Amino acid sequence: MQKNYLRLAGKSIILFAGIMVYAATGKAQSVYLPQSYQFYQKFNADIYSKSSGMHTSLRPFLIDSTINGRYNQLMQMGVDSSRHSWFLRKIFNEHLIDVKTKDWTFFADYVQDNTIGHDFSEQGPKEEVHFKPLGFGFSTRIGTNTRGFQLGGTVGTKFSFYTSGYENQSAFPDYYTAYVKQIGFVPGQAYDRGPNKTYRDYSYATAILSYTPIQQLNITLGQDKTFIGDGYRSILLSDYAANYPLLRLTANIGKVQYMMMWTYLQDLNLPKFDEFGSNRRKWGLFHYLDWNVTNSLSFGFFNAYIAPEADDQGNRRGFDANLINPLPFAVGSGPSSLPGNSLYGLTGKYKIFDKHAVYGQLLFDQTKPAVTTTSNVKNSGGVQLGVRGADIFGVKDLNYLVEYDAVKPYTYSSPQVISAYSFFSQPLGDPLGANFREVMGLVNYTYKRFDFQGQLMYAKYGVDATAADNAGRDVTKPLVPTVNGNSIGQGLNTNLYYAEGTVAFLLNPKYNLRFELGALYRMEKNSLGDKKATVLTFGIKSSFRNLYHDF
Repeated sequence: MQKNYLRLAGKSIILFAGIMVYAATGKAQSVYLPQSYQFYQKFNADIYSKSSGMHTSLRPFLIDSTINGRYNQLMQMGVDSSRHSWFLRKIFNEHLIDVKTKDWTFFADYVQDNTIGHDFSEQGPKEEVHFKPLGFGFSTRIGTNTRGFQLGGTVGTKFSFYTSGYENQSAFPDYYTAYVKQIGFVPGQAYDRGPNKTYRDYSYATAILSYTPIQQLNITLGQDKTFIGDGYRSILLSDYAANYPLLRLTANIGKVQYMMMWTYLQDLNLPKFDEFGSNRRKWGLFHYLDWNVTNSLSFGFFNAYIAPEADDQGNRRGFDANLINPLPFAVGSGPSSLPGNSLYGLTGKYKIFDKHAVYGQLLFDQTKPAVTTTSNVKNSGGVQLGVRGADIFGVKDLNYLVEYDAVKPYTYSSPQVISAYSFFSQPLGDPLGANFREVMGLVNYTYKRFDFQGQLMYAKYGVDATAADNAGRDVTKPLVPTVNGNSIGQGLNTNLYYAEGTVAFLLNPKYNLRFELGALYRMEKNSLGDKKATVLTFGIKSSFRNLYHDF
């Protein structure tokens, strides 16, 4: 499945690395900062300062002068220079391997996640679970056992690299396990290698090469995610789905930032017709232009085009010039025997006060009607509106976010399922897919080595009462003609209540090693009944990644 395209991406990375290592050094900046909400919100005071002209809505960030000071401060949080023992320094202060020379740098870490948990709302007969959170010894019904690594470095000042890999076994709450079994994939990570086991078995990998030949241009190649927007969610392009092979070019010219990205996407649940990688494949082309009108006001323009390699019978469409089109809003407009799926969007941000900003997104999905003309398919789309900031009530490192998102039914869908705005059956936008509205609030506070985070969310959406239904929420179901009057919540009207809180104690800031106590409450309610989860977890965690449970 994944191993073939991973091998292809790996060969491309090795070739690209060989070229880049010999590139001349200069003053450009290229260091990659892994995307993580828990970590990124700690930069709020710097990036949302009225004195900052940084582009904030294209992530992951590259470490530049705006955030370099804060980044160095975070990497020293809790570090005790009086520790002289090699063992204690590696556990609490340093990377496992850390080499710095005049011409190159390199670091490497072993990372470990071991958590145990219990769902106090679990109902009905309990299936026997043979999951050991330490890999041996006692068993728990909920928990995670992860072994992994991260390594990275720089060559000169123009070239950097970063990679991480994780081998995981996890026992999830019932609602999460049901979703994994439905799509055969652990959200945002990898396919489930043991669907018949009582726990999930999967992996996760990131590999990035970043080259900045001149200060105004960055070239990124590898396997990763891209997030567009200033919110916790993005209805344009989020980091909810799995890592994908990508080539991303980002230009910064004055107050304008322009990104163009090519991706290679797959779906493991559609009929297969060849042996290369086994899965059905499609290309994704993305444009994003962000204009900082002033330090406080910015607007962005987004375009995405999903183009399948072949139809359900294996008929390949051939080369499509749209895939190399550098102009936003022009893709998807030309003739084709197998049309793709085009989406357009706008972003906006305004710093209402120093360190505080309102932001928003608009999404326009030009859905196409099927062959019949007896009914219509209205254009679909979505909206986001939020506010976020730092140091509220004058309390340093107290950050907040309040956000509203809504997406109409059938948005992101396509008559040709392979063209859906998805990757491995997961939405490329909001985790809730389409046909929903949600409102949420998050608060985070850092005090010395302690990190506190809380989240509340309410969502309303329409689900399918039976497998044969299509109320417009599941973006991987084929778009079909519908009568006018689609509304959010159509289908089996469902309400979701979600609350989550964590308390963490930081051990090593270099790879976010921490003890973490977490509590989660989730209730999904409709006319068929209530589904509840009340989960308490505790363990040791590490790494910088977003792992979503709020769907």
